[in-house]
Amino acid sequence: MEVFQVGELGAYLKELLEGDETLADLWVTGEVTNLSRSGAGHYYFALKDDTTQIRVVLFRNAAIRCGAAPLSGDAVVVHGKVAFYERTGACELCVDLLYPSGVGLAQLRFEALRLKLSQEGLFAEERKRPLPTYPRRIGLVTSEGGAVLHDVLTILTRRYPIAEVIVAHSAVQGDHAAGQIVAALERLRAWRGPDGAGIDVAILARGGGSPEELAPFNDEDVARAVFGSSWPIISAVGHETDVTICDFVADLRAPTPSAAAELVAPDLRELARELGELVARGRAAVEATLDTARADLRYGRDRLLVHAPLTRVATGRQAVRQELERGRVLLAHRLSTAREHLAGRGLQLAALSPTATLARGYSIVSLRGNGVVRSIRDVGVAEALSIQLADGAVEAMTTGVQPDDVPPPAPSLGRRGGSRTAPTTPGRGYPNEEAR
Repeated sequence: MEVFQVGELGAYLKELLEGDETLADLWVTGEVTNLSRSGAGHYYFALKDDTTQIRVVLFRNAAIRCGAAPLSGDAVVVHGKVAFYERTGACELCVDLLYPSGVGLAQLRFEALRLKLSQEGLFAEERKRPLPTYPRRIGLVTSEGGAVLHDVLTILTRRYPIAEVIVAHSAVQGDHAAGQIVAALERLRAWRGPDGAGIDVAILARGGGSPEELAPFNDEDVARAVFGSSWPIISAVGHETDVTICDFVADLRAPTPSAAAELVAPDLRELARELGELVARGRAAVEATLDTARADLRYGRDRLLVHAPLTRVATGRQAVRQELERGRVLLAHRLSTAREHLAGRGLQLAALSPTATLARGYSIVSLRGNGVVRSIRDVGVAEALSIQLADGAVEAMTTGVQPDDVPPPAPSLGRRGGSRTAPTTPGRGYPNEEAR
């Protein structure tokens, strides 16, 4: 007989209970009783039926995900796993999903798979890939006998006829549809074009239907095949209100197959318009660049012309011409000034000339052969004089000499022994009447 320690028994029970795959993935239905909520937001209650009850814990994060809090007396269906707490020896159900009783089995399976795949990271937004802007090859997984194929091809042909569409036929409902969808995705993965390249993006599509008809797109194998694709996948299953597991795993969800075709392919007409705008902007940019280059060229050419030898010679010539012109103008001004000065001097000389003096009534008295008489000391009585007038000369003889401060003597004729008895007045001529 073997005797166990309490801890050993607890560890054995924990390993036994939590290692059982059935107890790790349970759906249980019952009535909520003994409900309490902790300050941290965790719910503790029991599920019971007519014969048994089991302790349940709903942690805060799971409660938030469920969206509705449990209420005492509610009939519910919960999903969770059995947990054994060695410290207290308690065995309870750790719940991660809670729904009102009456929810269909398909919905419960859907929610359980959604929770499982979400916890594994298959729905993570950071792993979702963007669609290629201009796909060359588009894969399409759908039924060849359905209207979806025609609708998608019509839209792709209208919007983006340059893309190649590779159709991988698959049943989209029924017991074998899930396996065919996985096989179709595998065929697309292996497909290669003449250039050795594969597809760029794929559409997983079918029209609307009942939950049972859409069941293949809630299959775990299909979900994992979508997750493992090497190119982005658009899920376009059912109508806009239909939600499948593939919608969560796919890189993008489209409300309808037609919408998926619109999303995966650009509109070639819109591209042509945008290309036209780009060409116009490019042309304008080139023209602006050319205008700038032309302006720079003109500026450079002008600078070269300014510093070119011929330009410098021409500039020098122009400067010489200007200097010569300035010299000519200056010389003409100086000549004009000199002429005016000379004319003024001429007028002054004319005014001071003996001829002008004579014209005003004066005369020039000179001794015959001895020069001009400037003073009374230069002449004596009976001295032969020559008196120059404006219109001729007069020959005369002196009858006497009278200084300015001596009364004039009585008139007499002839010379007295040729002596000079009185000095002449210096530097002065006589009016015509006095000379006589």
